[in-house]
Amino acid sequence: MRLFGIIGYPLAHSFSRVYFRNKFDEESINDADFNVFPIENISSITDIINNTPELSGFSVTIPHKKSIIPYLDQIDETALKIGAVNCVKVIRDDNKCILKGYNTDCIGFEESLLPILKPYHTKALILGTGGASQAVAFVLNKLNIDFIFVSRTKTADTITYADLNESILTERLLIVNTTPLGMYPNIKNYPQLPYQYLNEKHLLYDLIYNPAETQFLKFGILNNATVINGEKMLHLQAEEAWKIWND
Repeated sequence: MRLFGIIGYPLAHSFSRVYFRNKFDEESINDADFNVFPIENISSITDIINNTPELSGFSVTIPHKKSIIPYLDQIDETALKIGAVNCVKVIRDDNKCILKGYNTDCIGFEESLLPILKPYHTKALILGTGGASQAVAFVLNKLNIDFIFVSRTKTADTITYADLNESILTERLLIVNTTPLGMYPNIKNYPQLPYQYLNEKHLLYDLIYNPAETQFLKFGILNNATVINGEKMLHLQAEEAWKIWND
């Protein structure tokens, strides 16, 4: 029996196990199972690898998409450019175990964004600076969409939420939330934007998929913006991970 899984912390929000177990049932895949590995400290991955010889691959979510990299033996070129990994293939050969990292977030994000992108979505805000934000930035660069990172702390590469004003929001019509703000169980949280400046040309993309409609997206709906959550991205990146694990 091959085992696959997901590492991150916390994992109460994750639909990955349900998704893959449903997939295994629907496609009559009888030699695989999927488990969750909630680890607060990334160093625990060593014990998981050593104590779970049947583990053949795993997904990586918040907060370990960057911190997993030093534990990898190999990294795919795209993941290296992005600087974040959300998919790891475990290659076991005799007594050796090789971990190879990939980024499937970029594929899931791009393929779910393109059908709803309009010609006037030429400038964006990326909320958050974690691992998922790097995949979003990679895709926006590829699509020639100018972007600014927004974070709680100002740096040379970011502005803060306090810096956001009518001028910025009127100009930047694509807003992507890559933070965990609003994710289950803390569903009342949301990024602190001046939402009153949103309009029908805005596209709000929340990488969160649990709940399906976050407070961030609700504010967009109230202002007639187009909104999308991260469920389709989850499915697309999960299917890409499955291809990698079975290649």
